[in-house]
Amino acid sequence: MTETVSTPTTSIPGLVSGTYALDAAHTEIGFTVRHLMTKVRGTFQEFSGEIVVKDSLEESTASVTVELASVHTRNDQRDGHLRSGDFFDAENSPKMTFASTALKAEGDDYILAGDLTIKNVTKPIELAFEFLGVEQNAYGQTILGFEASASISRKEWGIDFNVPLEGGKLLIGDKVDIHLDIQAALQA
Repeated sequence: MTETVSTPTTSIPGLVSGTYALDAAHTEIGFTVRHLMTKVRGTFQEFSGEIVVKDSLEESTASVTVELASVHTRNDQRDGHLRSGDFFDAENSPKMTFASTALKAEGDDYILAGDLTIKNVTKPIELAFEFLGVEQNAYGQTILGFEASASISRKEWGIDFNVPLEGGKLLIGDKVDIHLDIQAALQA
């Protein structure tokens, strides 16, 4: 595959401007939420997205679309419940989206601000991310990698199903930790 000739950005050695597509085989979009005394971890199996790197890194953008029906927590019954109207309502609102609005450096790390939409509710979030570098893969493509995380209140997106327990406790926590392990390839 031949890449387009791009301009190097001044901020990160090896990073060139252009459009990078998420590599689904090397990317994980996941979450963790408290359930009783443990945490449930899940991922989404179907998603797409792109990162548009500009000559000025602060002008770069990112967008991701996640198919909510692709949720996977290693438990079919729980996955079915998460797809239902109690949680994601994947039949009526099948996609979760993120579109960046700003990028700023904080030392060696970055903050990516953007709008997260779940169940037709859009709210701003900030992802803290660590840039892992730029390399060439075995096919000669320029690959970039980073890890990102954020915590949100699921209730803010209308995902408020719960089961009360004794002592005023709830079965499911409100705080959801989002974690992203991203690898993206420069497109021709």
